[in-house]
Amino acid sequence: MAEEASTVVCEPSVLKPRLDRKPKRQPQYNVILLDDDDHTYHYVVGMLRKLFGHTEESAFQLASEVDASGRVILDTTTLERAELKRDQIHAFGRDWRIGRCEGSMSAAIEPVPSA
Repeated sequence: MAEEASTVVCEPSVLKPRLDRKPKRQPQYNVILLDDDDHTYHYVVGMLRKLFGHTEESAFQLASEVDASGRVILDTTTLERAELKRDQIHAFGRDWRIGRCEGSMSAAIEPVPSA
């Protein structure tokens, strides 16, 4: 006696996207470079070019701003990327051009105030 195979057909549930909902944006954070007297413009420009892809001119402008004001926003991004960029700055190493330089520049991340 042959067994009959039973077939179960499941109808897919149709989910309609709600058009009145906007996707949630992730909170944004600023990556901030802090000034010190232990790093040269050459160091800062080279670091910004390597880590952030800046041109020579834009990197020099940012180096001038951090020198004049004590801090400069380098990037506004998600928390995960901001932490990565801060850590890359901290790991960049010392400026061999200045004998008293003992390590990398300092950087911080701060939440962008919500509008």
